[in-house]
Amino acid sequence: MKKILTICGSTRKDSVNSHILAFIAERYASRALFTLYEGIDQLPHFNPDLDRDPLPETVLHFRRLIGEADGVLICTPEYVFSLPGSFKNAIEWTVSTTLFTNKPAALITASSSGQKAQEALDLVMKTVGVQLGAKGSLLISAPKTKISPDGQITDTATEKAICDLADDFITLLNRIGPDTTSKP
Repeated sequence: MKKILTICGSTRKDSVNSHILAFIAERYASRALFTLYEGIDQLPHFNPDLDRDPLPETVLHFRRLIGEADGVLICTPEYVFSLPGSFKNAIEWTVSTTLFTNKPAALITASSSGQKAQEALDLVMKTVGVQLGAKGSLLISAPKTKISPDGQITDTATEKAICDLADDFITLLNRIGPDTTSKP
């Protein structure tokens, strides 16, 4: 089975973004192995002077998880019409690598509006080289009206859109051989 690393752009416990990732991991558990990266708030501020051996252990761990994954699934909110700083910081720690080059990915932005963050997410992730499927990017505006506080998706159109993205992502993963992913 393919290994998928999920990255939540929110540091909030029980965020709607983490609920979406949990929904996908549970729904598709028979088709892929999911690992949730939970250390986004523990990475040091990116500093090019620290981007050399020996790397901070938290950075090394994050990079290792990306390298070992066959694909990456990201779900993030929008903060002040952009990506959350902690998420952007995490991605900055990969810029000097080829970890995301040709790595299959699926991108979700779930936020009140989310449009600007989705544009930024698409731009940043394409810049680092990820590969997206035809339905590899999804914007869920006003997610709190579509997902209950306990993580249940209450809007059928939203559930379908999430499943369409996940189906497309897993199809992309299965089409790509294991030798095309980058290693740390």
